[in-house]
Amino acid sequence: MASPFKREKPGPLEYMRQWPLRLIVGGTLVFLYLPLITLMVFSFNDSRRNIVWQGFTFKYYEKALTNDSLIQAFVNSLTIAFFCTIISVILGALAAVMLWRFRFPGKTAVEGSMALPIVVPEICMGVAMLVFFARVFPWPTGLPWPLNLGAITIAHISFAFPFVATVVRARLSSFNRELEEAAKDLGASEWRTFWDVLVPHMKPGLIAGALLAFTLSLDDFVITFFTAGPDTVTFPVKVYSMLRFAVTPEVNAASTILIVVTVVLTAVGLHLQNQNNSKESKA
Repeated sequence: MASPFKREKPGPLEYMRQWPLRLIVGGTLVFLYLPLITLMVFSFNDSRRNIVWQGFTFKYYEKALTNDSLIQAFVNSLTIAFFCTIISVILGALAAVMLWRFRFPGKTAVEGSMALPIVVPEICMGVAMLVFFARVFPWPTGLPWPLNLGAITIAHISFAFPFVATVVRARLSSFNRELEEAAKDLGASEWRTFWDVLVPHMKPGLIAGALLAFTLSLDDFVITFFTAGPDTVTFPVKVYSMLRFAVTPEVNAASTILIVVTVVLTAVGLHLQNQNNSKESKA
């Protein structure tokens, strides 16, 4: 028996009404992605003059992958992004739980200060970090951080973890606190309740926050430019230094590699998040 609520196929008039919206969406997608597609296409251009197509080649990818300084910069960026993601997720999750659950004097001020790294222009954040590490608190550059990247890592954490806190707190707004009460009634301790009840509910927000923190750290240029030393060059800063001479297919190849890595990691994170959401819906 057919469902009485089955929607009929849209008629010609409805299609005509949808055309302006489709045109706007299509134009927006072209505006956003055509420059990236052009960059990726010209990374295979067999010409030193980037604006003239002379054939297809992989040699600029070979040059990029055999460029020791470029590879070192990429390793630096991945190292910074890894530590930034781990620490930002922990700090952001704890901050989100604190702001969601507790009432305390100065809570409004704390919430406002948490939003500052999000709304303050990056150039201001970069200058502030430069002054802080150079004049006020210079010790991170002298500690045995991985690859001597302490100042950059701390700077990235300082602007990445508020994003994580915002995402996780939005996820916590849908939590049913009766689940916690039920777990405690069954004898679970505070830690057990947090780990077995609250953290699974936070998991999609944690994954989304980790993706956001990793992407922000991996792609950041402005703050890194101000906090990096002469021997600690990251991938975006290295690409910028290459661009100062000319926009060559090698620069396009390096940028394409960064785009592909970011897209792949984001796709993996979204897949894990969708798996978790499907498990929740089945439960």
